Amino acid sequence: MTHIHTLGELKQSGYQYRAVKDELRANLIKQLQEKKAGFKGIVGYDDTVIPELQTAILSRHNILLLGLRGQAKTRIARLMVHLLDEYVPYVAGSELFDDPLHPISWYARNEIQTKGDDTPIAWLHRSERYTEKLATPDVTVADLVGDVDPIKAATLKLTYNDERVIHFGLIPRAHRSIFVINELPDLQARIQVALFNMLQEKDIQIRGFKLRLPLDVQFVFTANPEDYTNRGSIVTPLKDRIESQILTHYPKNIDISRKITFQEARITPDQQTAIEVDGLLKDLVEQVAFEARESEFIDQKSGVSARLTISAFENLVSAAERRMLISGQRKTIARLSDFAGIIPAITGKIELVYEGELEGPVHVAHRLIGSAVKTLFTQYFPHPEKAKKSKSENPYSSIVDWFTMGNQLELTDDLSDSQYKKALMQVPGLHALVKKLHPKLAESQQLLLMEFVLHGLAEYSQLNKSYLDGGVVFADMLGSLFDGDFDDEEFEGR
Repeated sequence: MTHIHTLGELKQSGYQYRAVKDELRANLIKQLQEKKAGFKGIVGYDDTVIPELQTAILSRHNILLLGLRGQAKTRIARLMVHLLDEYVPYVAGSELFDDPLHPISWYARNEIQTKGDDTPIAWLHRSERYTEKLATPDVTVADLVGDVDPIKAATLKLTYNDERVIHFGLIPRAHRSIFVINELPDLQARIQVALFNMLQEKDIQIRGFKLRLPLDVQFVFTANPEDYTNRGSIVTPLKDRIESQILTHYPKNIDISRKITFQEARITPDQQTAIEVDGLLKDLVEQVAFEARESEFIDQKSGVSARLTISAFENLVSAAERRMLISGQRKTIARLSDFAGIIPAITGKIELVYEGELEGPVHVAHRLIGSAVKTLFTQYFPHPEKAKKSKSENPYSSIVDWFTMGNQLELTDDLSDSQYKKALMQVPGLHALVKKLHPKLAESQQLLLMEFVLHGLAEYSQLNKSYLDGGVVFADMLGSLFDGDFDDEEFEGR
């Protein structure tokens, strides 16, 4: 229909006005009937958030998405645009994009009254029918609703009783669109009051100028429940006028978390070709976030964003790439020792409680990685503590004995693949253990599991693990303690 350019042609085409919420509802109904997957890229919400969101749209409700940071609230709101019609007509030149059959602004009404069926018609794409505003304490009523423009009044020689002196804010300009306010509790209470008047009464009050303007807007708000106590609150009358409140959540298992990470991680084609990342390491990256969401050192009310694992995976790949470039290789396989590279991604994404501040963010990050190793270790190998107490032969005895004899193993980030292999192979029984339990794996995967065994034994207090600048050292637990190299705090935390 975009070939139509006048009001008369639009009437002859059979076009009918439809409110934006009716538009969203109709297109969602069509999508559900055709069994098409909506909200592309949203993972893990198929049985929780998406059904509730679809119900709210069918009910033509304004929506509040409530959840901790990094739970895709804003992305969900942006994807609602795809439920709008591809193009809608509006009176050409109208700053409120008035529907030609349902004009609300002075300009559009005057155009139609003056030009009749010859009124020029333009077309608006759905990508332009979305407005987003981050709520901050300095947002004013003028920003959202509008203000009287004295320059316009003087230029057009208008009195302040004339509607044309108003300079409309973001919400009126979002007429026939989706309007999103992120972090709603950060908005001052008096600004929120102006909002709830617009949601229900459709009144705009600007400096004593009261204007009845039947705006057609689909409101979507996002908020973090922690904001209710730390930075502000949603005023009760406004919350009462937001018909549907939908709770978002973090991924419920590692598989879902992995899908999100690989979908969002920005890995270059060169990195994809040169760097191989085993599934174990991918799971460990995700497990770090799960450990963080239960850690006593991290503020759980603040949440642990999904961006942590995305950034951590990107850093893991880049750490392996850096090592590869330094050693002059063209390809490499990511190692557990490369996890030192994900520390900045962790420390920048967590809010520590008092005990965590005492530990320090880097130490907490190391603990999280260690906890992730400990959690996943028994999925690949026997439980070290149970094996030690068992009457049968301990599969780790020859490995631990080698370190007990005073040997140490350094795995630094400047080791080439051949040096990495040589270092691991010198530990008696390590390769035999992996070969016995995982005989079908490629050599590169076996080497990774050999390193994994050492990290796992360290987490179960069978070996001592200490960090160097650019590497890690494994040694005998008691020997390190007597030599004074052992970390007392780390021992107490086990």
